[in-house]
Amino acid sequence: MKLWMRKIAVALVAFVTLGLYIPQFDADVEAEQSKAIDSEKGSPDEAGSETSDPPILKAELPDTYAGVSDSDPVEYLRDKAREQAMIKMGPRITTKVEDEFQTVILPKMEEALHRILDENVTDEFQYYSITEQPSEGFGERIFNIYDERTGHDLARFDVRREKRPMEGYWFNFHYHIKNDGFEEHHEIGEIYWDKNIPPKWMA
Repeated sequence: MKLWMRKIAVALVAFVTLGLYIPQFDADVEAEQSKAIDSEKGSPDEAGSETSDPPILKAELPDTYAGVSDSDPVEYLRDKAREQAMIKMGPRITTKVEDEFQTVILPKMEEALHRILDENVTDEFQYYSITEQPSEGFGERIFNIYDERTGHDLARFDVRREKRPMEGYWFNFHYHIKNDGFEEHHEIGEIYWDKNIPPKWMA
């Protein structure tokens, strides 16, 4: 084999195994950059003095209420209620009844939320939250409103399937409140499904 062909072969092997460019690593430059970043952030003593005053006790408030207006707790609860109802119904049911849910059920659900908050201590709404695990299959639970400090429910929102002779299946939205021991059904509204059996919840 000729000498120039050997040199080309060695160069190709070196190129394939090592690559064309090997970056240089300079530890001194990296150390200087990290010092510059630290100086921009301030010394540890300065950082400690900045964080000595807690930022309005944000850590003690539930994350779910970040950015919620103090004047309207229903806004947060309504949005969360809608989200949980959509999850509960699942895509197969939602595609058929979403419009009616938005126009008939959601406004009445919002009215119910107002009533529930009026019956409780509304200036402590930041402690009220909504559960995020609707029951699937044939269970009725959509969500519960509860006090995060005690874990006790204030209200339970459900949807029940009803089969009516000669009509077919209906979805009955209602809620229960703690004031009557969660015994009575407080009606929200109904949506007609079909004469055929609806899919399971969350299907």
